[in-house]
Amino acid sequence: MTAALDVKGLTTRFETRAGHVTAVNDVSFTVQPGRIMGLVGESGSGKSVTGFSILGLIDAPGEVTAGAVLVDGVDLRKLSKEDLRKMRGRKVAMVFQDPMMTLNPVLRVGDQMAMAVRVHQAMSKSDALEHARKALEVVGIPSPAERLKAYPHQLSGGMRQRVAIAMALLHSPSVIIADEATTALDVSIQGQILAEVRELADTTGAAIVWITHDLAVVSSLADNICVMYAGRIVERGTAEQVIGGPRHPYTQGLLDSIPARHEPGRKLPQIPGSTPQLSRLPDGCPFRPRCPRASELCRTEPPLDVRDEHAVLCHHPLEHV
Repeated sequence: MTAALDVKGLTTRFETRAGHVTAVNDVSFTVQPGRIMGLVGESGSGKSVTGFSILGLIDAPGEVTAGAVLVDGVDLRKLSKEDLRKMRGRKVAMVFQDPMMTLNPVLRVGDQMAMAVRVHQAMSKSDALEHARKALEVVGIPSPAERLKAYPHQLSGGMRQRVAIAMALLHSPSVIIADEATTALDVSIQGQILAEVRELADTTGAAIVWITHDLAVVSSLADNICVMYAGRIVERGTAEQVIGGPRHPYTQGLLDSIPARHEPGRKLPQIPGSTPQLSRLPDGCPFRPRCPRASELCRTEPPLDVRDEHAVLCHHPLEHV
């Protein structure tokens, strides 16, 4: 089966006063149709930049300097700007953390959804509105015809996020990238949207990249997980492999900080230190200064250890019996 999304060696750099900074460093992964891949890491790990790089949304002083991004076998990086623009929304779409980045506050929801439909499809406004209504219905919005007449500020945060997801679905894209799409929502609404996203992947066959800092979220949502640190993927595997038997000390640290894994009232363990500045990365493994298993060997580049498709970039990977 051809992967819906195949990212190979993606590298993105930014020109700063301190010189070139590599925000995405040789990132590779694949997502099959109907599957959800969780892209996880702390703030500053390169998750969002990876999403923007896939869509070709990196502006100066940033630049995608290497790699391939194949959507249904078509390399987006080889397309002209006009052809890439046509692919966005139609073949690959993005859901942002703040739906107000997607929604125009001075236009009714129906008007802007109809405009998005007609950009890619020759359709009357009435047909476009009906198409938009069905999309709202798919994401569980009650009375969708009424919601089309509303302005974004008249909707709750959870409802606006559903609208943003519905807009991403308008053209039945092969790939949807969701960047921290439920972070600002309360737990109950977040749970509802995650359940709807899982159902969407199953029913529409879309491949979804779910970008988040929260391993607890992707543990119940994703089929596969990639863990990022300092611009690199340091661990990847199935959700069961990564959550049930993490092999990188950083992944273990993220899991240890999840409250649900500990008794109430006990102090949560935390990863010491903070994410390094990309302009001042340590020699060798970038996680070395924070890692409890670090040795002198970690001052050299860590090898990629792959076992049963569970890969880890580490000199001293964890072993689980």
